[in-house]
Amino acid sequence: MADRLFLIDAYALIYRSYYALIRSPRINSKGLNTSAVMGFCNTLHEVMQKEKPTHLAVAFDLGRTFRHDAFPAYKAQREETPEDIRLSVPIIKNILAAYHIPILQVEGYEADDVIGTVAALGESGGMEVFMLTPDKDYAQLVTEHISMYRPRHGGGYEVMGPAEVCAKYGIKNTAQVV
Repeated sequence: MADRLFLIDAYALIYRSYYALIRSPRINSKGLNTSAVMGFCNTLHEVMQKEKPTHLAVAFDLGRTFRHDAFPAYKAQREETPEDIRLSVPIIKNILAAYHIPILQVEGYEADDVIGTVAALGESGGMEVFMLTPDKDYAQLVTEHISMYRPRHGGGYEVMGPAEVCAKYGIKNTAQVV
């Protein structure tokens, strides 16, 4: 059996967890909204227990990217990151450090770029790679040995290889997702 590498898109999962509980947030005794931390950790634990990856890493965005320089309005329409999420990120990084799970982040690049690069390296090294993210953009990276592992609304996961991506989007090749 090939090694199984799981790459987690941190912010996609953090935002998803935070907004999933927006109507009934989880607040700790100090008044901190811990919905993002709880959701992220629950997903991490579930993947570790259910999928038993041989390798696991979590990618974070880090600062401005080359896209901001090429196109100044890049993501300008996005709202400011909620303070509760901003306060949750260091806690999540501490938890990952305690688990000895590598944090991948490269100045000038988004997590998508880092995950795409590491996924290709893992595939070339003979691994089965799973990109854990709800972000549809990752579908363009799917190959016979790189799959999307997408959280479903209401629980569970959808594993998408080339056939599933092509069927879902009515295309002939995953490169058409671009």
